[in-house]
Amino acid sequence: MALSLGEGGGGSRLRRQLESGGFAAGEYVKQLSQQSDGDRDLQEHRQRIQALSEETAQSLKRNVYQNYRQFIETAREISYLESEMYQLSHILTEQKGIMEAVTQALLLQADRDDPALGARRAAAADPFLPLSAKDAAANEEGRQRTLTTLLEKVEGCRDLLPESPGKYLVYNGDLVEYDADHMAQIQRVHAFLMNDCLLVATALPNRRGAYRYDALYPLDGLAVVNVKDNPPMKDMFKLLMFPESRIFQAENAKIKKEWLEVLEETKRNRALSEKRRLEQEALPRPAPTPPESTNPFDEDEDEEEEDEPSAEEEVVDLSLEWIQELPEDLDVCIAQRDFEGAVDLLDKLNEYLADKPVSQPVKELRAKVDERVRQLTDVLVFELSPDRSLRGGPRATRRAVSQLIRLGQSTKACELFLKNRAAAVQTAIRQLRIEGATLLYIHKLCHVFFTSLLETAREFETDFAGNNGCYSAFVVWARSSMRMFVDAFSKQVFDSKESLSTAAECVKVAKEHCKQLSEIGLDLTFIIHTLLVKDIKGALQSYKDIIIEATKHRNSEEMWRKMNLMTPEALGKLREEMRSCGVGNFDQYTGDDCWVNLSYTVVAFTKQTMAFLEEALKLYFPELHMVLLESLVEIILVAVQHVDYSLRCEQDPEKKAFIRQNASFLYETVLPVVEKRFEEGVGKPAKQLQDLRNASRLMRVNPESTTSVV
Repeated sequence: MALSLGEGGGGSRLRRQLESGGFAAGEYVKQLSQQSDGDRDLQEHRQRIQALSEETAQSLKRNVYQNYRQFIETAREISYLESEMYQLSHILTEQKGIMEAVTQALLLQADRDDPALGARRAAAADPFLPLSAKDAAANEEGRQRTLTTLLEKVEGCRDLLPESPGKYLVYNGDLVEYDADHMAQIQRVHAFLMNDCLLVATALPNRRGAYRYDALYPLDGLAVVNVKDNPPMKDMFKLLMFPESRIFQAENAKIKKEWLEVLEETKRNRALSEKRRLEQEALPRPAPTPPESTNPFDEDEDEEEEDEPSAEEEVVDLSLEWIQELPEDLDVCIAQRDFEGAVDLLDKLNEYLADKPVSQPVKELRAKVDERVRQLTDVLVFELSPDRSLRGGPRATRRAVSQLIRLGQSTKACELFLKNRAAAVQTAIRQLRIEGATLLYIHKLCHVFFTSLLETAREFETDFAGNNGCYSAFVVWARSSMRMFVDAFSKQVFDSKESLSTAAECVKVAKEHCKQLSEIGLDLTFIIHTLLVKDIKGALQSYKDIIIEATKHRNSEEMWRKMNLMTPEALGKLREEMRSCGVGNFDQYTGDDCWVNLSYTVVAFTKQTMAFLEEALKLYFPELHMVLLESLVEIILVAVQHVDYSLRCEQDPEKKAFIRQNASFLYETVLPVVEKRFEEGVGKPAKQLQDLRNASRLMRVNPESTTSVV
């Protein structure tokens, strides 16, 4: 058929058909369906269309890739061309400036050689203006015109740099900015140095010779640092402006040297002009002459006023060199992290101005110094932030804390110090690996936490010795830290369902470490008791339920037979176990060979109950008194009621006598031992145990019942 062509011819015809301008998909499918012999033809045609689609997609990708490479190369060429045009524009601008400078120098030389010619030239321009004033005005006008011309090329700086008579351009040039941390190139910038500030602008990509405003830095808060050459990083210098710093690279070593020199010279000129202004403001101004008064009583008032010295007559001398350089010295100290030197300068200034009147120059100086104080405070706060390295222990924070206290920020210093130590303690706890036995982990946890707490307390006492108001904040912090410790402790000991003996040993270790804090007069034992009481109650009740269930299970299988331990070694071991439980008269219950005249159930109950009591006493504190006592009573009642029930129900005289012997052991031996050990561990007797032991007869049960009442 017509559509069943070879791979080559059919593909070309199909391509031309699909690429034709009048191609209609609906008509094409209709025609294809009519001419096809069956499903096989349609499948083959579908495969040819799919192969053509894939071929077209690959061709499209190749074209896009080729065009993309051409686009990249074209963009690179445009960038090179733009850079060359920019350099050419810069060279022309420099040549123009050199020509203007040469022309001005020639005119000045001609004026010196022929003063009359210079006078005639000035008179021709403005016959009413003196020569010296004319030169100054021309110089000022030229500077202002140059500044205006250059700043017209910078977008977004009109509102930031209002035109003022004293502002002029000192120096400008291209620089390359680098990242301060990774020394990676960031962008090309153009810097404009004025007599009172530095403007940094970035080049606009689509406009030659035009810039966009980036940053403006006053010279009062700017420090310049030379960066040592480290190839390939060379010809660099750093600008320090709290809280940031920026690194720039000049085109060559000569331009870098010019930048460093002109920046320092401009900063010095700025400081000298500020010094002269303050001196002018500090000069006493003549008081206006009051009009003559016809009041005869004014003479007496004038005499009284003359007797009282006026505070305004005293002038504060701010022309001292160290005062003039104080703001810049503070900037240098902050940049070099010489916090002690900065605070020493502030203390020196405060001491000097302590008994001086508050005049307008003093207020202006105070405003500048207060700005530096805020910068210094921010740096010290950052030093104490938890984001900084937590290594070095509490002593690593002493430097920043002491300087904050000297600045009068003791409350902030206390808060930041405690936050820093809380983060350090939390980090130390998180870094502990949970491996091996639980008791080993608890030993490590207690050592890390309580050692950190003790070191923090000692450092706090050293740093805040004269600030008694901060100690309450430390107590609150210690409580919150103890809560964090107890959370980690409980998660490992109680949430993991450890045995009561392991929990008791862990709590004992924590209490012993907590007692170490008494060396500095800090007792947090009551806090750890308060935080652990809920978990310990739960552990006691859980273990009590286990003992009761085990006792009931043994009771259900009780046959009331004597114990045969088979070997003397086993009998000796049982004697030692009962002796460790406090049962000293156990020998009277042993018979010939290896027999014991007690039931296995009663002996197991005795060992389990005494072990529970010993472990519970390790956990004991007053809040657990009733929980422990009620648990003991419940455990004992299970055994007592079972013995009483068996005695009532048993009909065999021999077994009945054996049951009475076991009951006697419980009432006359076990209960007194439990009562005595409880009193020794708690410090006071338990009335409930006494009532249970002093009962005159066995507990009543329903004689008709054949099951235990428990």
